Amino acid sequence: MILPAFKYHQPKTVNEAVALAQACDGDFDFISGGTDLLPNYKMRLNARGNVISLSGITELQDISPTRIGAMARLREVINTPALQTSLPVIPHTAKLIATPLLQESATVGGNIMLDTRCYYFNQSWFWRDSKNYCLKADGHDCLVVPQQSVCYATYSGDLAPVFMVLDATFVLVGPDGKREVPAEKFFTHDGITRNVKLQEEILTHVIIPASAQTLQADYMKLRVRDAMDFPVLGVAVALELNERTIVRLRAGLTGVATTPLLFDDVTNGVIGDQLTESLIEIIADEIMSRVTPYRNVALSPQYRKAMIAVYLRRLLQKHLNGEPVS
Repeated sequence: MILPAFKYHQPKTVNEAVALAQACDGDFDFISGGTDLLPNYKMRLNARGNVISLSGITELQDISPTRIGAMARLREVINTPALQTSLPVIPHTAKLIATPLLQESATVGGNIMLDTRCYYFNQSWFWRDSKNYCLKADGHDCLVVPQQSVCYATYSGDLAPVFMVLDATFVLVGPDGKREVPAEKFFTHDGITRNVKLQEEILTHVIIPASAQTLQADYMKLRVRDAMDFPVLGVAVALELNERTIVRLRAGLTGVATTPLLFDDVTNGVIGDQLTESLIEIIADEIMSRVTPYRNVALSPQYRKAMIAVYLRRLLQKHLNGEPVS
């Protein structure tokens, strides 16, 4: 398909990008790698008259174990020795995203800001026209959960649950200056608004606490085609043990709701307990019971729900057995 016409802007600084956004009066999108935005534009999904590229802003490209720029390319993240040594879960997760070719263009910020996905949204114009459109694009009703107030498109970014279990913070810069938002409070339960970032703000960096480097963290991903697809389920776990006593434990999911999910109310309850096979079963079943996937992406909700417990057991069992993690 052919891209619609738009005006392309190439600022060199964050402040210049914010000023351009203000001048566009709402009719714009920021673009990083373009691997999600441009296919949507080709499908005529909420295309804007202006596209502001962040690719020329060098201050957004730094990579270190405590700070990753939003414009860091996934391939660069995968190949960064400091991350491979200190936080291997991040390059491991980046390597599971899309394909090697797309990883050359796709960015950390782009994956965090990934648009939500749905059978009724990610289709061509003539397909959507046959269904009378949906709440997320050109219509008035959500076709997943019929009503007119909340879009139930599914969030499918891989890196978000990993950053959440590592207790990362997202840095936003906009017309009113800079603010920092904990990763776990960034996303909102609506497939249209998606997060707390204001339209003219830019996600500039991810800040990762040094304490994250003491955690054993891992990520597993369920998808139809392992070579390229978005997750229909992603499970992230971060754990600190004192021998077999749980000192810290966090678990996050993606691909099963309008936002990535965190389960501190479950995992905080087992701090101080011994990590055993029976406790792993309890944790996995309890988290699984709290999730209700919707029928709007590939694979059935029942299968995706069951695989939550399967993946949690596999990840925690690796820690119990002393197997290498990401």
